[in-house]
Amino acid sequence: MTLPRATLRLQLHHDFTFDDALAQLDYFAALGVSHLYLSPVTTAQPGSMHGYDTVDYGAVSAELGGEGALRRLADAVHARGMGLIVDMVPNHMGVGGSHNAWWLDILEWGRHSAFARHFDVDWHSPDPALRGKVLMPFLGAQYGEELAAGRITLQFDAANACFYAQYGPHRCPICPTDYAALLQSADRADLTALAAGFQGLTTQPDDQIRATAARDALRAFVEREGTSAIECVLESYSSDDPVPRDRLHRLLERQHFRLAWWRTASDEVNWRRFFDVSALAGVRVERHDVFEAVHKLIFKLYAEGVIDGLRIDHIDGLADPREYCERLRQRLASLRAGVPYIVVEKILARGEALRDDWPVQGTTGYDFMNDVGALLHDPAGAAPLAETWASISGADVPFAEVSLDARREILSASLAAELDHAARALHRIAREQPGTRDFTYAVVHRTVAQLAMYFPVYRIYPSNGVRSAIDNRYFDVALDAARKTLPRANLAALEQVDAWLGARAPDPANGTANGAKAARASNSSNASSGKHGSPNPPVAPLSHALIAQRTALALFSQLTAPLAAKATEDTALYRYGLLLSRNDVGTDPDDFSLSAEAFHAANAQRQRHTPHALLATATHDHKRGEDVRARLAVLSEIAPEWSATLRAWSTLNQAQRRGDPAQWSPGPTAEAMLYQTLVGCWPPELDPADEAGVHALAERVAQWQLKALREAKLRTNWLAPDEVYESDCQAFLFDLLAPQRREGFLQELTTFVARVAPAGALNTLLQTVLRLTSPGVPDLYQGTELWDFSLVDPDNRRPVDYAQRAASLDDTAPAAKLAHWRDASVKQAVIHRLLALRERAPGLLREGEYWPLEVRGALAAHVIAFARHHGDAWAVIIGTRHAAALLDGDTPLVAPERWGDTAIVLPKGCATTGLHDWLADSQHVSQHVSQHNAQGDPASLLYLRDVLAALPVAVLTSVART
Repeated sequence: MTLPRATLRLQLHHDFTFDDALAQLDYFAALGVSHLYLSPVTTAQPGSMHGYDTVDYGAVSAELGGEGALRRLADAVHARGMGLIVDMVPNHMGVGGSHNAWWLDILEWGRHSAFARHFDVDWHSPDPALRGKVLMPFLGAQYGEELAAGRITLQFDAANACFYAQYGPHRCPICPTDYAALLQSADRADLTALAAGFQGLTTQPDDQIRATAARDALRAFVEREGTSAIECVLESYSSDDPVPRDRLHRLLERQHFRLAWWRTASDEVNWRRFFDVSALAGVRVERHDVFEAVHKLIFKLYAEGVIDGLRIDHIDGLADPREYCERLRQRLASLRAGVPYIVVEKILARGEALRDDWPVQGTTGYDFMNDVGALLHDPAGAAPLAETWASISGADVPFAEVSLDARREILSASLAAELDHAARALHRIAREQPGTRDFTYAVVHRTVAQLAMYFPVYRIYPSNGVRSAIDNRYFDVALDAARKTLPRANLAALEQVDAWLGARAPDPANGTANGAKAARASNSSNASSGKHGSPNPPVAPLSHALIAQRTALALFSQLTAPLAAKATEDTALYRYGLLLSRNDVGTDPDDFSLSAEAFHAANAQRQRHTPHALLATATHDHKRGEDVRARLAVLSEIAPEWSATLRAWSTLNQAQRRGDPAQWSPGPTAEAMLYQTLVGCWPPELDPADEAGVHALAERVAQWQLKALREAKLRTNWLAPDEVYESDCQAFLFDLLAPQRREGFLQELTTFVARVAPAGALNTLLQTVLRLTSPGVPDLYQGTELWDFSLVDPDNRRPVDYAQRAASLDDTAPAAKLAHWRDASVKQAVIHRLLALRERAPGLLREGEYWPLEVRGALAAHVIAFARHHGDAWAVIIGTRHAAALLDGDTPLVAPERWGDTAIVLPKGCATTGLHDWLADSQHVSQHVSQHNAQGDPASLLYLRDVLAALPVAVLTSVART
């Protein structure tokens, strides 16, 4: 395995293809990254701008240039000594439309399709109208309305000799068991003769072969005679008149799909989705045949050396992530020498660690993004900002309560069908045993809902149907909360559900699985002796009871993960606005800040456990760009001033409000979050007199605003948008930024931005240095080597001006560019220099020990410092933080004399002379003092008045630049 030195994430689509990436390869190499990290390369829905809606795992996307273009890129990458990592999406596929052959096959043949078990479809729905069918919730209005309007039609595909129902872009194949009746409906001898080939067909595999032969005859007929005879068939099922319309309806009712209004999905969908997205269907990659089919192309590309590693998307959607990772690593290792490089997209809660028994290098870096972001926040700002937010929102509650309310709503409104699936799986277990059969579906449903609602992490990872001690640590939080909220009469059912959800393995003779508490105690004992509390893998075939329990556990875990994501990331984070820089993927706004000691502890853990995980500060999924968050973090340092500014702006802009004074638009919370957004994303170079530039920014913010309002689900939402309210909110925004406000609000806004922008830029430089020097693999998101003032997607996926970036890249020291910090070239220079250091001394920052450094002096609280040590090489990393009150003028640099006696204590053994600052091209010598370091040795100090004289960050090493 060639471990990445640094990765660069590229979002591929039809406007930025493999060849477009190839055209920029010289720049990427010159910048210093070692690996390109590509978004999914398999075939997605036509026009996809992200690639996560795969429709064909077996082919490289033609829209991206096809396999030939991918290989050209790979050859050029490898010729430069670089590598390729690709994003893999094993959890779900794009469905609907007309391009997913697997999905179309199950619509055609139902449960006897060769691909019926490729997807998580419940073929035994309790709803008779869905039994043996797949819900297709893609209609824009109710089924009867769309049918009567003629928008559902019967069509014929001459090339493939098949009939299908068409609705907009959606294609639903008619089962060949109905072809005989279809062909006979035209009352023509030639078609009746063809119908004979379809007579008596069933959906069984042998009859599917017969159907293929009959279709061949039908295709030959059409090629010979044309389609005029088929048009007669289609006419007899036209929806223009009541009789043929009823005939079409009855035909559709016999199919293995049920066309339905899109609103029915939340309540009735009988297949697993990605979150609540009905265009993405869950794939059963835990099945061996499905696993091989899903990865066939990826395995070929890896075996042939085209790709060098994988990023696994949404690992928590899989039935058994641990088992998947083990199987994936084994297969990759069998194809090529070396240890495969694999990272997983995993959201970790505070205090949660990636499981040690997952054979991967680590996560994609949201945990680091959270830690470094929290480090930038001044804890002193938490209380005053909370008081201000409480006065604005009218509710003095922590984020946890906002999130809990969101969970309750999402569970009932968006994920009701998923909750139903998990509850029914448990209820089926109850019904199989005399001792539990009187637990009703309703009580099981209530119990599961409460457990899911209070679940503190995305999910658990049981082994062989049994929870580990680590799992119980989280499960018991939900269990205790459920005991307090459920009626006393339901507590017996709760204890039973606890057992079925992995407190202990089921007794094959008695599936009631009693003794949950004793089993948890046993698991804890195993954990304390170094085990995870999981039983040895069974030698015998799995019992029916164990299969049922594993199924229920998988469904429960595949409920809690999307519930956490939808309720927190896609709802609560858009409702709670104490400080938006703490509202992002993988963050908890109640964890407002992080001390230097806690940051060091997290980094030390990374160095010990996942030294090759990715370190991210920007992604294709972030809510706000890394520099937006860095600037907004400054508000924590000036909380009283920001609170007064919010009140002043709200008063100033009262006249622009819309609607009823009692419930005006946008409303106090949406208004406050809008002001934060404008402060955070205003470009440093934008002059308020630039009408075109301000309007372009307003268009971007309006796009964010619409998404934010709908995701909050308070006065409007995606399911039932209030277009009047949304229009009023947009008008409010455009009024704020209108040219006539140039001497009013626009002047106030830009003056305030100028006030916080230097400290924000300083935060950016600190965040950048920490990402490039902490244990792990730094990951750059496309274009963010210059300013990243992007907002939520699709804004964060806008085209990147690589010509501008290539033109600004040179070997000038970052310190020399600080005076012109507004053009962001200093940020790019820092990245360039530190990537060069990682190349010059690869072991130092990749495997080096991590040493937190003691800081002494009056301004010690404004410094974070640590050392990396590998062999004879040392690196000392120093950064300024919480510096808003220390800055003079508009330069993001603390004046040297302000540092006074503040100094870094160097560790024993670190070079005391000849330390070269890679960011300022200067040499530094430590000073010996009579005081001692933590080891009792005479201390060697580096004074910040010297080290940070030219730049607010420093990376001093014993490694020469040349």
